[in-house]
Amino acid sequence: MTVLEAVEADITTQDVDAIVNAANSQLLGGGGVDGAIHAAAGAALLEECRQVRASRWHDGLPVGEAVATGAGELPARWVIHTVGPNRHRGQTDPALLASCFSGSLDEAARIGARSVAFPAISAGVYGWDADEVAQTAVSTVRSWVASHPDEVDLVRFVLFGSAVHQAFDTALAT
Repeated sequence: MTVLEAVEADITTQDVDAIVNAANSQLLGGGGVDGAIHAAAGAALLEECRQVRASRWHDGLPVGEAVATGAGELPARWVIHTVGPNRHRGQTDPALLASCFSGSLDEAARIGARSVAFPAISAGVYGWDADEVAQTAVSTVRSWVASHPDEVDLVRFVLFGSAVHQAFDTALAT
């Protein structure tokens, strides 16, 4: 049975198989979670992201897609990069947000990751309300786990700030 939990912590310190990066489409680092993951992982992560861009996603990773790289100096083995929808750019379809979570779990299963840590993808600077992100994330992960019962043992939502943490605790309690 897969465990789902929410913690208020730094995602770069999580001892899990894979952490999910709320990346920008260029995969070259940025602000927020993306910048923190790139800074903690070191130069190896940036180099792998450049290789991904050169080999497959020449124009950048599309919204809702996911791709895995190594994790550089992070405690995790892999980083799964996904690009969340940006409300400020008119990307308001909850299905796009849901695909970030399900696609990341598909990628985790593909690489053999049994434990995965997610941030609150698209909450904050991308303009999505934390409650909506939490509800979408939890319902999507629950649905994915129900259809893939033996793929992942732990899904941990690693959240920045008590308000976002509370939104995920509420979603997990329903």
